[in-house]
Amino acid sequence: MRGKISEVVFDIETLADPPGAFDEKDHLSAGAPEGEDPAEVLHRMSLAPLTARILAVAMLNPGTGRGKVWYEHPGCAPSRTGDGLFEMLPATEEEMLTGFWSAVTGFERLITFNGRFFDCPFLMLRSALLGVPPSRNLLPYRFSAREHCDLLDQLTFYGAMRKFTLEAYCRGFGIARPGGEPWRPDFSRLVNQEGHREIAEHAAGTVRATAELYRRWEEALSFWRETAT
Repeated sequence: MRGKISEVVFDIETLADPPGAFDEKDHLSAGAPEGEDPAEVLHRMSLAPLTARILAVAMLNPGTGRGKVWYEHPGCAPSRTGDGLFEMLPATEEEMLTGFWSAVTGFERLITFNGRFFDCPFLMLRSALLGVPPSRNLLPYRFSAREHCDLLDQLTFYGAMRKFTLEAYCRGFGIARPGGEPWRPDFSRLVNQEGHREIAEHAAGTVRATAELYRRWEEALSFWRETAT
């Protein structure tokens, strides 16, 4: 018998394509009511792979504390975070997806927050749209956390309790966001101001916070303590 199975935390940041890329029919088909506030339409479009693109993909190995962030930043060179734990890799969206699918095959357990209802289907459908073949199914059997531990499922006991945001759960458990960054920055503003690195840092902070929330859940509410054979 060997030790604890390999695990990876991941998260994506997305943004709607520029206004004009889709017409009003596209907005309505994505679920936006006619006459809705433009800011709400933009937010809704940012959550759909047909009307949004990926700005960053972050991955973290909670066992080592090391990770990678692929992020949109044309012409920038690869670098590392100040603590040296994260590789920061500028990439096209296709390169982000290719890098993610290559890396994720090396882990036995996926860890996300609301990944089953956003990150995973977005990644899979967006990859199909861009012709990047997914390397594995990110949505295995829901009622087991062995292959995919979605912390929102676990902390609501599969819908038995009210859902809260990642920020709310982290505050409840006393988990501060690394670097004291805002939990929900304005990605549209950051892209317009060429704040791509700030988006990448935010993505790294999100997976760090998610990994710490996973640790708290595993210590207090996980009743399995599985090891691979």
